[in-house]
Amino acid sequence: MTILSNKAPIAYLGTGRRKTSIARVRLVPGSGQLIINGISGESYLQFSPNYLRISCEPLKTLGLSKEYDIYVKTEGGGLTGQADAIRLGIARALCTINPDNRTALKLEGFLTRDARVKERKKYGLRKARKAPQYSKR
Repeated sequence: MTILSNKAPIAYLGTGRRKTSIARVRLVPGSGQLIINGISGESYLQFSPNYLRISCEPLKTLGLSKEYDIYVKTEGGGLTGQADAIRLGIARALCTINPDNRTALKLEGFLTRDARVKERKKYGLRKARKAPQYSKR
């Protein structure tokens, strides 16, 4: 006879968005590893110290960088948008862990969703606002 436990490992969820990127973040108590789409975070972010720093900033601000494992599913956009989306997702997950974290994260600007997206191209123009050269005659 097997006894199944209803206790699942505690995971804290957060969703981040930036440009066209969406990151679904799960924080699990652990040793501080970063896994993005099943790959280690360093190799997914192409060993860029800037992208790694951006994505883990909320944990470093609170001094929790070695306390939680970060599992991320991300899609859309490029690496810059995905790194910023991961940062927002981690910050939101940290707010669900402890509401007192909110003030420190808000002061650093980690809870602000950057709403800037690319403007659409208009007809008669070459890009969103670039027009063909004007000819008088």
